Amino acid sequence: MPQHDSALATALAMILELDPTLLGIVMLSLQVSLSAVLIAALLGLPLGAALALWRFPGRGVLIVALNALMGLPPVVAGLTVYLLLSRAGPLGEFGLLFSPGAMVVAQVMLVLPIIAALTRQQVEELHQEYHEQLHSLGLSRARMIPTLLWDARLGLLTVVLAGFGRASAEVGAVMIVGGNIEGVTRVMTTAIVLETSKGNLPLALGLGIVLLTLVALVNAAAHLLGETARRRLG
Repeated sequence: MPQHDSALATALAMILELDPTLLGIVMLSLQVSLSAVLIAALLGLPLGAALALWRFPGRGVLIVALNALMGLPPVVAGLTVYLLLSRAGPLGEFGLLFSPGAMVVAQVMLVLPIIAALTRQQVEELHQEYHEQLHSLGLSRARMIPTLLWDARLGLLTVVLAGFGRASAEVGAVMIVGGNIEGVTRVMTTAIVLETSKGNLPLALGLGIVLLTLVALVNAAAHLLGETARRRLG
């Protein structure tokens, strides 16, 4: 126990003193996860809204597939991206494997189904509620999309935050496609695994504290936004 207490004290000191190694890992983690969530949101929000408004053959299959992909195992996502980006893969010529770009692609694959599926649910509920008003204004389905997305913005922010929570806490996929290279692709989750195996508990604990704090803040923000949306809707 004394050894663990000493490691915890050192970890807290590293956080308060903004240790360069710890700070570099945290900043890279945020860069990768925020980039992935931004891309996933830009793709997933309109995709989810389109699925909510349009009826076409195969729509049900696509919805089921999106819902299933919400639980996609990270290692499967990582393996898929690895095969796509490896030298023998269709995208190997871009040289993205074992780079932050590959990690972003893997996290987009994990986050996109979450954002698209939950957006579809929220937009479909709003469309049913405002169906008559929207059609009385003569709006086409394409023009309804920005209107409904804006009206559901608080709920959708919660969805995006949920996606960020999944991305920031992910380890398997980014380990496979990033390689956990020091100073290049080492993020908080992969660094925690490595440093714990090496016995470097202060750095592992410091990163764990930062990650837990980040996840707690994201969940608190999602809860506050959800409560605000519920109060607004009465």
